[in-house]
Amino acid sequence: MGKNIREVGVEDLMKVGLKLEEAEEFDKILKQVISCSKGLDAREIWRELVARKVLKPWHPHGLHQLVYYSVYNDWDASIKGPPLYWFPSLDQSKLTNLGNALEIHGPKLLGRAYKDPITSFRLFQKFTVEHPEAYWEIALKEISVVFREAPKCILDRTDKSKHGGTWLPGSVLNIAECCLLPSNHRRKEDNTVAIVWREDRCDESAVNLMTYKELREQVMLVANALDTMFSKGDAIAIDMPMTVRAVIIYLAIILAGYVVVSIADSFAAREIATRLRVSKAKGIFTQDFILRGGRKFPLYSKVLGAAPLKAIVLPAIGNDVGIPLREQDLSWKDFLSSVDYHPRPNYYSPVYNPVDAVVNILFSSGTTGEPKAIPWTQLSSIRCTAEGWAHIDLKVGDVYCWPTNLGWVMGPVILFSSFLNGATLALYQGSPLERSFGKFVQDAGVTVLGTVPSLVKAWRNTNCLEGLDWTKIRSFASTGETSNVDDDLWLSSKAWYNAIIESCGGTELSSAYIQGSLLQPQAFGAFSTATMTAGLVILDECGVPYPDDQPCVGEVGLFPLYLGASDRLLNADHEEVYFRGMPMYKGMCLRRHGDIIKRTVGGYIIVQGRADDTMNLGGIKTSSVEIERVCDQADESILETAAISVSPAGGGPEVLVIFVVLKKGFTSQPDKLKMIFSKAIQSKLNPLFKVWC
Repeated sequence: MGKNIREVGVEDLMKVGLKLEEAEEFDKILKQVISCSKGLDAREIWRELVARKVLKPWHPHGLHQLVYYSVYNDWDASIKGPPLYWFPSLDQSKLTNLGNALEIHGPKLLGRAYKDPITSFRLFQKFTVEHPEAYWEIALKEISVVFREAPKCILDRTDKSKHGGTWLPGSVLNIAECCLLPSNHRRKEDNTVAIVWREDRCDESAVNLMTYKELREQVMLVANALDTMFSKGDAIAIDMPMTVRAVIIYLAIILAGYVVVSIADSFAAREIATRLRVSKAKGIFTQDFILRGGRKFPLYSKVLGAAPLKAIVLPAIGNDVGIPLREQDLSWKDFLSSVDYHPRPNYYSPVYNPVDAVVNILFSSGTTGEPKAIPWTQLSSIRCTAEGWAHIDLKVGDVYCWPTNLGWVMGPVILFSSFLNGATLALYQGSPLERSFGKFVQDAGVTVLGTVPSLVKAWRNTNCLEGLDWTKIRSFASTGETSNVDDDLWLSSKAWYNAIIESCGGTELSSAYIQGSLLQPQAFGAFSTATMTAGLVILDECGVPYPDDQPCVGEVGLFPLYLGASDRLLNADHEEVYFRGMPMYKGMCLRRHGDIIKRTVGGYIIVQGRADDTMNLGGIKTSSVEIERVCDQADESILETAAISVSPAGGGPEVLVIFVVLKKGFTSQPDKLKMIFSKAIQSKLNPLFKVWC
């Protein structure tokens, strides 16, 4: 049992890294705050310490740990709920996107029950579940979505065969055009900075800038070039890092009426081939190499192993591709030269399609070995943008950075969320694990930084951010894995304990279904609310929902009315995957998601794992079937393997554990097997996967 905060003294402060003089001064300030906090519980003491900025971003992490854990030393989470570290103020709440909207619309929608954005938040979230049309009528006016043909209504519920209803029926638009056009409401002008970026390890170089006008012209140039070699509606893959050029290509494909096939650049050739086959892609954009930490890793050669029909190859460095190409493939320079004689190469008339037209094919883990091919429509783009507006609180002037890839759902999410909310997209074209990334965050003036827990753990363990200034960050976001409380304490402290908005959702939802909110107090590693319009219940072992206010653990069931959620799969039965076997609730069939979640005292939510065999490794979802298929064939001595993921005792990212049965007559050492399995998994599935034991 540790010390209570009132018992902490100078000696304790010196043990965590303060010099005697510093410790005496800190102890004096600490005791002043505590003496003014008599009669207050631990939450109020912590709130006061943070408000007074007693703990500094440059203080040793041991000091932050000592104070936080001492404040909450006697805290009983089973009675009081999880310890809280961030608290909204009433004045601040009214300046958030959602808080401002509540001040305007709350009295009309909630009547006399409306008090203020903080007090009335839970009531409003419940209202949006029961009246999604009213919420979307507000949200659609807040983001830069312009319809070529306006919707007949917000939601048509007449087709009972559609669990999720028909959203924005009759509307026509091009969502890429919406990203590129100036917008009066969001104050997005031609000279507004759309993208900031820096190349790998160019720490002393100025941050590069691209305005919306420059972005639009580049996208339209690529759209014209696409028309010289593809037919409308073709699926075109992107397998490369999320660079400025990748973003341009992504938007150009959609602007010109084609469909993006998203493939992560970390996948092995076999996995690339599967995605090209399932999507029926007619071509692929890729790079000659990937640059990471000053080293070059082959990408084009890996893509060749997947045998694409046609590849357009971009150089990782400079303007010329650094390797010979197949006869049918084109360099980026030759691809762009196809419009040299076009009278207006930087102008393109967008292709307009219904709101439910597919614009992107993404992939999520399948429990039978083959990844699920999930079509994203223009509705998906609208959904994730609206969540960026309501929960992440993206505003004009924000600089939004989230190290990811267009092959993962967060790639398209951050792209649309930035451009349709008027924020600037920040891209670091190198490894996010290194100090160079942290310096880019500092130099680019990033105000909203997204992470995955494994990345935060790596930053903390390597101490690579030492001496950098991240205090311009007004909020963090986190997704992909279970967060570790101590890692989140370290991260939040870098920006004066600003909030970390936890997000949990899925590619098939195009968004999160549970998230944090700047209108609610936040707890490390926990979600404070279901997202706007998202209804859910927690099911017991018999499939019966627990009461909404009861602490419990069980499989989540989602309400089916969900704008932007999938209604089809390219290679699986959508009904079978998401609805068959799920219980009815209030006249509707619940949607399966697969998460096991815990609702705490106070209504916070913690993800406990999966109800199926999906595992989460480094923020990447895969299945035990995929892992076992590769491990079973890794060595002649292997008879059978079983793969599981395990959460560490202190919480945080899952680790991969392989159980193995050897054939009769064979013996092997665990370390040798670990090396064999790691090599096989990294070469045939994903080089980011690591075998723990």
